[in-house]
Amino acid sequence: MAIEVGAKLEGKVTGITHFGAFVDLSGGVTGLVHISEIADNYVKDVKDHLKLEDVVKVKVINVDKDGKIGLSIKQAIDRPEGQPAPQQREPRTGGGGGGFNRGGGGGQDRGGRPFKSSSGKAPYGKPSFEDKMSRFLKDSEERISSLKKNTEGKRGGRGAKRV
Repeated sequence: MAIEVGAKLEGKVTGITHFGAFVDLSGGVTGLVHISEIADNYVKDVKDHLKLEDVVKVKVINVDKDGKIGLSIKQAIDRPEGQPAPQQREPRTGGGGGGFNRGGGGGQDRGGRPFKSSSGKAPYGKPSFEDKMSRFLKDSEERISSLKKNTEGKRGGRGAKRV
């Protein structure tokens, strides 16, 4: 049986790793469902969603020249036309608090204040690369100056020679 991209098949989970699950399709043909293709929401641990010997419906998303088969469980789900897949939540890249960025209201800096764009207005979407870079440089300079102030006093400070 030839495996074609776009085909929806049933298979049995034969192996689980930290990066995905191996699914036996038929006739000894095995493909990999990457962790990002298991569910529409964030998957921290594959074992929370799949178990060995589970029978799952998968969609073939790619077949490499060397015979590796990429599969997707979330793309195999039949949705009515016009109904988009549920939005994935993005991990928050800022510090503190953990959790996820829920999208609305634009980005926030570490203090919970909205990012300011170069025009001085809070953006509707994600901040631009230039805004992120300027924020990073400003934070870095503040940290370095604070670090220098704290270490100067401990070394004798302001040009005092050690004996």
